[in-house]
Amino acid sequence: MLSARGLFEEILDNDDSFRLFCSIAASGEAQGGWENGRIAALVPEGMRDLAPKITRHGADEDKHGRIFDALLKRRGLEPVDVPPATDYTMLLEQRGIGLPHDKLRRNDPLTEEDVVVYLSHSRVTEQRAADQMDMLVRYFGDHPLVGNAIKIISADEVNHLAYCHEELLRLARRGHGRTIHRVLHESARAEIRVYHDVSLAVMDHMGRVLGWPRAKSALLTAGIHGLYAVERAGAWRRMVSLSMPERRDALGGPATAAAF
Repeated sequence: MLSARGLFEEILDNDDSFRLFCSIAASGEAQGGWENGRIAALVPEGMRDLAPKITRHGADEDKHGRIFDALLKRRGLEPVDVPPATDYTMLLEQRGIGLPHDKLRRNDPLTEEDVVVYLSHSRVTEQRAADQMDMLVRYFGDHPLVGNAIKIISADEVNHLAYCHEELLRLARRGHGRTIHRVLHESARAEIRVYHDVSLAVMDHMGRVLGWPRAKSALLTAGIHGLYAVERAGAWRRMVSLSMPERRDALGGPATAAAF
């Protein structure tokens, strides 16, 4: 019977699939680091108190990218080009989710609504990241190669999610509640579709690298379709709720080092 643990073990044990996995992950984290860095630089004057936290968010993402690069180097591997169909960040932007990159490349200050859009989009994508890392820690927290790395990343993702909850609730009290509600719902619906499409693309590439038989690939494809059906039916709502986190000011202070 197929399991998430068994599939990831296959990916870890094969140099080519491991290289693809780490390359995809590192690319996405580096993109997130760039986005947060630009947002921090362009935050409007009335929200400059957020800039250090956004900077910390970006520094964490950059750190995660370096961690995946380091995992490749430990195996004596080089990164590979990321197939466009597996580029989660790019596909979200193409669907109009988050702040457009052409806006971030300019030096014009962002608006308060832009920051609300950024945080709402982040609340959705950080939920996905936190869930995925929690699963990996459960299965591979003690793994000699990746265990410490995924625990570091998982702890950061918990902080990122807490930060999004706290700041969005604060902004809702400042009168942005309707915008937050709208953007959260739009982002969540788009994200589950993009995640579905990216999952299919990743499984297709991994299947060819690992030589999966047609029956196994068909079963995995059915599972991805099934997850999407569940999320579309209502599970996506876990991405749009807001509650005050137990840990306050989760991104206060500098980013932690990536010692693993």
